Amino acid sequence: MFTLGDAGEVVEVKNGYANNYLIPQGIASRATEGALKALETEKKQQAKKIEQQRTAARELAEKLQQITLKVSAKAGESGKLFGTVTSSDIAEALKGEGVTVDKRKISLEAPIKELGNYEAGVKLFMDVSATLKINVEAEG
Repeated sequence: MFTLGDAGEVVEVKNGYANNYLIPQGIASRATEGALKALETEKKQQAKKIEQQRTAARELAEKLQQITLKVSAKAGESGKLFGTVTSSDIAEALKGEGVTVDKRKISLEAPIKELGNYEAGVKLFMDVSATLKINVEAEG
C-alpha cells in the first residue's frame, strides 16, 4: 500500500518518508483540501488543452488529406533521381503550401529515388494521423 504513484495521484506514505525526503525534495506535497482542489483544477485545464490540440490536429489532418504535394528534384532521363527526396524535403515543400509540420512526424516507407506518385504518413497527435499524397517531378 506504500507505493509511489504517478504525477497528480494521491498516495499514502509513511510520515517520516514524506517529511524527511519527499516534501523537502519537492517531489510531493501534503494532500490538503486546497491542494486537492488545485490539483483537480489543473487536471481539468490539462484535459481542455489536450482536447484543443487534438481538434487542431484533426483540422490539419483534413487539410493535408486535400493536398497533393508537388516536389521537384533533379532527375536523369530514365526517371531516377540524383539523390533522394527525404522527409525534410517534404516538410520544406509543405511550408511552401502554408502548412508547418515537423520533419520527424513525416514517415516514408522507403526513400523516394524515382519520379512518380507516393504517399507518406504524417503523425500529428497521439491518435491523429493523415496520409499525404506526393508527386515527385523533374526540375525544369
